[in-house]
Parts: sequence; structure tokens; C-alpha cells
Amino acid sequence: MQDVTIISLNGKTPRIDPSAYVAPGCRIIGDVEIGAEASIWYNCVLRGDVNAIRIGARSNVQDGTVIHCDSDKGGMPGTPTIIEEGALIGHMAMLHGCTVRKNALVGLGSIVMDGCVLEENSMLAAGAMLTPGKRIESFQMWGGRPARFMRELDENWATMNSLAVAHYVHNGQTHKAALNG
Repeated sequence: MQDVTIISLNGKTPRIDPSAYVAPGCRIIGDVEIGAEASIWYNCVLRGDVNAIRIGARSNVQDGTVIHCDSDKGGMPGTPTIIEEGALIGHMAMLHGCTVRKNALVGLGSIVMDGCVLEENSMLAAGAMLTPGKRIESFQMWGGRPARFMRELDENWATMNSLAVAHYVHNGQTHKAALNG
């Protein structure tokens, strides 16, 4: 992987599936796993130094996104950042100690804070800030700063989101092939 920084830290080395695409300019540090056919786009930072980061198969983390995890605090355990299979993370998002379930979408420029959960087939709108401990239920869209419930989503939305996942898998493989010449 050209121009990608991979750093082992605290005895943990990032594990990246060979079929994943990690774009130039990315920084991947510590306890990070990236699943099959996932894509991590240009200039993302995934820093698993104080807890774990897991990126599921076929998920994508778009350009400029920062992902960190929550550390232990005074005997209280921290929380990892988990992005399950087929999740979409928009450009310039910031995720910290949260869970994004299958086929969920974090809009571009959004912030997802400690202990938050986006359930399967949910959406956080672009530019939103999901404050600590909030949960977006399946087929709900939240938005704003701080984020609040905006509307229900339907099966058509979930289907369109799945098509976007397939697009990013294909696009990631196209970029990977172009880099490998």
C-alpha cells in the first residue's frame, strides 16, 4: 500500500484484509481491523491506540474521516468504535467510541460521539452531531446539532443504501487497480 502509514502500537498491529482498499494518505494505527472489500478513502485517520476499531466487510470510510475510540476512565471501561458490514461513512465524518450497524449511513461532516449507536438501516444526516449515548433506531433519520429525530426511512431507502455500498466496493477496487498499475 503506497503512501499509507501503518503503525503498530502497544503490541497491536493493524490487520487489513488483502481485498480491502486503503487509499494513499491514510494513517492506520494500533488495534484496527479492516474487513474484506472495505474501502478507506484518501487521508483518513484510524487511531486504535486506547481501544479497538473494527471496520466490517464492504463498509466504506470516505475521504478525510477521523475515527478514534474511547479509553478507560477511572475504572470505567472505554468503548471501541465498531463499523459493521455494509456501513457508509461520509466524507470528513468524525467517529469516537461508537457503533454503526449494518447498512447504516453517517452523513458527510457528521460527528458521532462516545457510546452512540446507529442501528441497522438508520441514518445520521450530513453535518449532524450525535451527542454521547444517543441511539438512532432502525429506519430512522436524525439530523441537526445536536441531532434529533427527523423522519422515518423506508425499505426503498435501505435498498438504495445497499446499492451505494456495492458502488463503493466496485469503486474501491477500481482505485486499487489504478494504483497497482
